[in-house]
Amino acid sequence: MVSFSEQVESLRKAAEEALKGASDLAALEQARVTWLGGNSQFNALLRQLGTLPKEERPIAGKVVNQAKSALTELLESRKDDLERKAALPKELSDFTLPGRRMRFGSIHPLTQVTNDIIRIFRKLGFVVANGPEIEDEYHCFDALNTPADHPARDSQDTFFIADLTETKAKKQLLRTHTSSVQIRVMEKQEPPVRIIVPGRVYRRDTVDATHNPTFHQIEGLYVDKGVTVGDLKGTVEFVLKELLGNEVKIRFRPHYFSYTEPSYEIDFSTSMLRKMGKEWLEIAGCGMVHPGVFEKMGYDPEIWTGWAFGFGIERIAMMRYGINDIRLFYENDLRFLNQF
Repeated sequence: MVSFSEQVESLRKAAEEALKGASDLAALEQARVTWLGGNSQFNALLRQLGTLPKEERPIAGKVVNQAKSALTELLESRKDDLERKAALPKELSDFTLPGRRMRFGSIHPLTQVTNDIIRIFRKLGFVVANGPEIEDEYHCFDALNTPADHPARDSQDTFFIADLTETKAKKQLLRTHTSSVQIRVMEKQEPPVRIIVPGRVYRRDTVDATHNPTFHQIEGLYVDKGVTVGDLKGTVEFVLKELLGNEVKIRFRPHYFSYTEPSYEIDFSTSMLRKMGKEWLEIAGCGMVHPGVFEKMGYDPEIWTGWAFGFGIERIAMMRYGINDIRLFYENDLRFLNQF
């Protein structure tokens, strides 16, 4: 037969498990009522004390009261823990911030477009390459078939950097395009090459709704055996349709670039553009890499062919989001940025 003390110990263990297992204050209150309330089994045991022999009652009463006292202490401890847990914020907070709660930021529209272009080209097996924004004349001009008398090398068109130490053999400048990174990659890597180069570039220009002295480009280079203009056209068409929708129209116009031959400018047409009163807008320059560039890099132009292109990221973003002034990207006006 189970003794009175054994009954008390069994109830104490069960009550202890119930109190420890309560996940919130409501569950804890339910456990208290069940095990320590007026109609609880502990009180039922106390009412049984009168049925015990007279000499056993003091010891039995002490056992019950000790058990209830231990459970009451556990109840108060669990209540404190759960109240502290309930008071914690549902989301993590930075308590070093000023008192005013600020809305979370968003990704800048130029960064959004850049990331989307990179994602699309990665589908085609291209990798991202990076290079310095402060360049030398060789990588920015000489290696790209741009001679010293070319207009792009005029001090009125390019930000040259004064060399105060007079120790550098090559003049320094803020790069006018990211094509210099293509040269740096070909210097180090044997073909085939399949890269895209996003980054900031600098050209001396007036500031208006469509021009800015600093802007962003993303250039691409694909070198392999048997690469043709058809590969270039198919790639550009795929990328622009991914960016601007399947209804975009594309045309190639003959043009001149010193580092590609043949060279083309790419125009596009969309419904958004037509709403702005224009049928076609130039968006990129491209062409087959000039054999002279390959020869400077040690690539045999009889074996390897390739194409290169350059997009203006601002122009794509303006068409994608219906923005009519390039200056909005740089003014840090929250009324504009909050739209993205």
